[in-house]
Amino acid sequence: MQKTGKFQKIINPVLAYLLFVVLLFPYVIMILTSLKSKEEVYSIPPTILPQHWVFTNFLDIWEKVPLSDYLLNTLIVAGGATVLTLICAIPAAYAMARMKFAGKKFYMYLIMITQMFSPIVLLVGLFREIQWFGLMDSVWGLVLTNAAFNQAFAVWILSGYFSTIPYELEQAAWLDGCTKAQALRKIILPLALPGIITTVIFVFIAAWNEFAVALTFISTEEMKPLTVGIYAFFGMYDVQWQYVFATSLVAIVPVVILFLLIEKYLISGLTAGGVKD
Repeated sequence: MQKTGKFQKIINPVLAYLLFVVLLFPYVIMILTSLKSKEEVYSIPPTILPQHWVFTNFLDIWEKVPLSDYLLNTLIVAGGATVLTLICAIPAAYAMARMKFAGKKFYMYLIMITQMFSPIVLLVGLFREIQWFGLMDSVWGLVLTNAAFNQAFAVWILSGYFSTIPYELEQAAWLDGCTKAQALRKIILPLALPGIITTVIFVFIAAWNEFAVALTFISTEEMKPLTVGIYAFFGMYDVQWQYVFATSLVAIVPVVILFLLIEKYLISGLTAGGVKD
């Protein structure tokens, strides 16, 4: 048993570091390729390390395409979809967690089934609907669409978090004079913060990376989000991979910053200190 324990202590870190290297390798290739010239990218035989480090690629991408517009549009779409999703999902999830009504389980299953529908399947109908509302070639059409397609996940995960919060905490708040809305705002939402943060991350990243709907709805260059605008570097006969990877690295930065800002909430306890033994 002691030998097995020593072996696990050795092999587990080795496997962990190996997995880390495998996961990190594509990003290393992205960084190295973004620092190459176009000639080096297509050189034969290919080289891993750049022979000449071209740091100006990260400056050129701002001049060759309206990258600042792409980033702003993507931020509006992802941020707007996240806020709208939370505004609609929190009351719905609270009702699902606290209310008892006929067909509740069926409704939850129906919510999960909607997650199986890809936006591509409904693209024609979405196109006609957005066109009818006059939101074609507008970031607000993307905000509404992304919020709608992430609503089911948000309701499902938040209702699960709300269900784990003791009902007695709300009752105690009511006895102290709080209304149901005040109890939700002052008691439930702070305790459900890890679930809300998880929802924010999922919805924000999903909206940030969305491509098919944005490609269909947006045609004006200045209104494109980053996932569509990056295709400006894809030509008919070649691809400027050094610019593609440089733009991709720039696109990763806001998501990384968001994660760093709210990472501490993800590891906090759901109801730590909420219930006294």
